[in-house]
Amino acid sequence: QVQLVESGGGLVQTGESLRLSCAAARSTIRFGRMGWYRQTPGKQRELVATITSGGTTNYADAVKGRFTISRDNAKNTLYLQMNSLKPEDTAVYYCKGVIVLTEYWGQGTQVTVSA
Repeated sequence: QVQLVESGGGLVQTGESLRLSCAAARSTIRFGRMGWYRQTPGKQRELVATITSGGTTNYADAVKGRFTISRDNAKNTLYLQMNSLKPEDTAVYYCKGVIVLTEYWGQGTQVTVSA
């Protein structure tokens, strides 16, 4: 069974930073593309950032220049450094890992940014 576990969410004020982590429960798992997504009540889950196994990144326009996605393949861990947070970044953040054509999702971590 493939499990992804997110951590690092919380409540911060506008302009502050948070770092999210997403770890695979089994160290032998090797994901291809991985990514961070977020969702607010009543809205569809949206892409935040993705990264390939080789390190190529892609960002949503809303987070470009503020968020940085990275991964440590040796630790099988995905990160999202979020700087200059805004109230509109408030959401549940999910990580996703892809093995061949199968997607695996974490359970989500809440990020709340107060004005």
